[in-house]
Amino acid sequence: MTSFSPGLCSVTFRHLKAASIIGAARKAHLTAIEWGGDIHVPPRQVETARSVGAWTRAAGLLPASYGSYVDPPSSDMANFESALGTATALGAINIRIWPGTRGRPSSEYSVQERSRTAASINAMAQEAARHGVSISLEHHPNSLTDDTDSAARLMDEIAHRNVYLCWQPRPGLPLRDALVEIGRLGTSISHIHVFAWDESRVRFPLADQEDYWCELLQAMPPSCFPGPRYAFLEFVAHDDLSRFEEDAATLSRLLAEQTMTTRKTRDGNVR
Repeated sequence: MTSFSPGLCSVTFRHLKAASIIGAARKAHLTAIEWGGDIHVPPRQVETARSVGAWTRAAGLLPASYGSYVDPPSSDMANFESALGTATALGAINIRIWPGTRGRPSSEYSVQERSRTAASINAMAQEAARHGVSISLEHHPNSLTDDTDSAARLMDEIAHRNVYLCWQPRPGLPLRDALVEIGRLGTSISHIHVFAWDESRVRFPLADQEDYWCELLQAMPPSCFPGPRYAFLEFVAHDDLSRFEEDAATLSRLLAEQTMTTRKTRDGNVR
């Protein structure tokens, strides 16, 4: 069992300006934002990154992570360095990348392709470590982390202590399978993305899947990740701010209950 703080992925509201996202996160009493590289903080726009990072911190929030769209082997080191420079200008100490070409399932990769991808990520991890930034791999369908075995194998192939997993359940993943997955991968998980979808990607209020997330949070094992960890709310029903406020309240309550349970367990063990 381990603790997370509540945050928000900016991609949840691609239609809003950065200032509006910061205001919504602050109003919802969240603690951090993962800024996306597609709309709000594009790579190579260093001044934008510095401004957004400053605005975020001024609001009492942390720009904890940069959600890049670097996808080795399609993206090379030059692409990564652009994203890394943007992340450091933002003030993020974590950068999320896609493992493998976006939209390509792990079953289509040859042994040689997997090896080249792992070597590329290893090199990116070395460069990120020089700047005090960790790498978290997107845990997503149609990638090299699209099932438990492939994700575990990829982490072994990369073999770098600066690489972690940004975990999320595949849409519609049954609870029993999700529990098995985090039991196997949990020590490599940095942050998590939290949402309430079904297998058809229909969105629901987070409260509708409260029991699901409560069990996952309680079962999450301690991680090797050295920094603070965040549960980033990602996407809400109808992209609606009022739905977001409800989901953020649900998430914060779940995390607070989890923290309380952790403390009680620790205190009980001490006695």
